[in-house]
Amino acid sequence: MKIAEIYASVQGEGFLTGTPSIFVRTSGCNLRCTFCDTPYTSWAPEGEDLSLDEILARVDPLDAEHAVLTGGEPMLYDELVPLAAELRRRGKHITIETAGTLDLPIECDLMSISPKLSNSTPTAERDERWHVRHERSRHVPEVIRRLTRDYAYQLKFVVDRSEDCDEVERYLDEFPEIDRGRVLLMPQGTDLPELQARQEWLEPYAEQHGYTYCPRRHIEWYGFVRGK
Repeated sequence: MKIAEIYASVQGEGFLTGTPSIFVRTSGCNLRCTFCDTPYTSWAPEGEDLSLDEILARVDPLDAEHAVLTGGEPMLYDELVPLAAELRRRGKHITIETAGTLDLPIECDLMSISPKLSNSTPTAERDERWHVRHERSRHVPEVIRRLTRDYAYQLKFVVDRSEDCDEVERYLDEFPEIDRGRVLLMPQGTDLPELQARQEWLEPYAEQHGYTYCPRRHIEWYGFVRGK
């Protein structure tokens, strides 16, 4: 499995914000989001191929009871299944961070799904091939239904403009079974001024519509840096 980085930090997004966690970040993705904040796992994937034992050897010295398997897109790798099972056997709480386009029979305690709206699709001018491929691949309803049926979950939407909120509503209309209380709206951005500018209108919108506003605390705490 190609691994970009393994490190201990604090979860900065979602229902477990503030929880000390070990992050295992895979490299490689089946999408190419225009706003991807880890391009070293997607647009220009970096990392090294590690065996299960090598990954566990790097995780073991890190002191946290929660483990986050993220990417890139970790569900690309069948090896994620034994990794999650072994981490769970060792007493870790497992979060999987995924775009919800791929499926594996994996053990986890929280499925953190980030469905990709149309705002994620790169322009044809940037990359014509990925413009077509991303748009074709970003929404796989049967995977969303399986993941939200079989796991404790959170749905985390990246919102750039107010029009994106209308798209979230249309998206959720397709899934009446999804608990709106488990839907989070997160501002797009990688620096505090743009996050705060979007927070001004997105937080009250989320409150009015029964969603949870999801700040990006790790950027507030550490800035936009790798390995935090």
